[in-house]
Amino acid sequence: MARSSGQAKPSMLRALFRRLFKAALWFAAGSALLVLAFRFVPPPGTMLMVERKVQSWSDGQPIELQRTWRPWGQISDDLKVAVIAGEDQKFAEHWGFDFDAIQAALAHNERGGTIRGASTLSQQVAKNVFLWSGRSWLRKGFETWFTVLIETFWSKQRILEVYLNSAEWDDGVFGAEAAARHHFGVGAAYLSRQQASQLAAVLPNPRHWSAGHPDAYVQSRAAWIRQQMAQLGGDDYLVHLNDSRRLPWAL
Repeated sequence: MARSSGQAKPSMLRALFRRLFKAALWFAAGSALLVLAFRFVPPPGTMLMVERKVQSWSDGQPIELQRTWRPWGQISDDLKVAVIAGEDQKFAEHWGFDFDAIQAALAHNERGGTIRGASTLSQQVAKNVFLWSGRSWLRKGFETWFTVLIETFWSKQRILEVYLNSAEWDDGVFGAEAAARHHFGVGAAYLSRQQASQLAAVLPNPRHWSAGHPDAYVQSRAAWIRQQMAQLGGDDYLVHLNDSRRLPWAL
């Protein structure tokens, strides 16, 4: 006897839910393995780099992406501290999310005007390396998932190392090595404190501001960042970075 339409619908829904559940499990396992692998090997590129390349083809203006991976020891300590001072001063303390900053950003955005973000360095790594740009809730959900994975499987030093090798510092210029050579003609290991602060100063909008030819605003922000670097403790801050607060189950 053929099933009635009323009996068939629950069966179809159960089959759909099973497929969705299996897909979610495969995604969770695959993304976790990918993040774990990048704990030990450098990411070959980022999704933001792919996005920039595709966008250049679409606009009919080909762009040459610049990026050379540099390990932790070959990046200026001044740049490491400058980025933390300018972007995420609670980096050593939080578990991937700065809830005070999120609340402040939400309150600011409700008042109108320019939109303020509250992404930590961990969230920015999750977005730049694994996801597309944009402000949709779907992307934010994936960003949250990858941020938790990053904080679970990577040390704080590794998170900062990947960030410094993935951040965009001009059109098609990715990572500290390419940025240092593009803006100052030196390698990432040889950046001065002044140069490092200028690179950190443009990170909110690196395609609009120039670290190598800073305007008055960038110079002012770079000076503020140098003050914050001193308050953080300079190079001594990095010594204890991996002894900082971690997730209870973090490796």
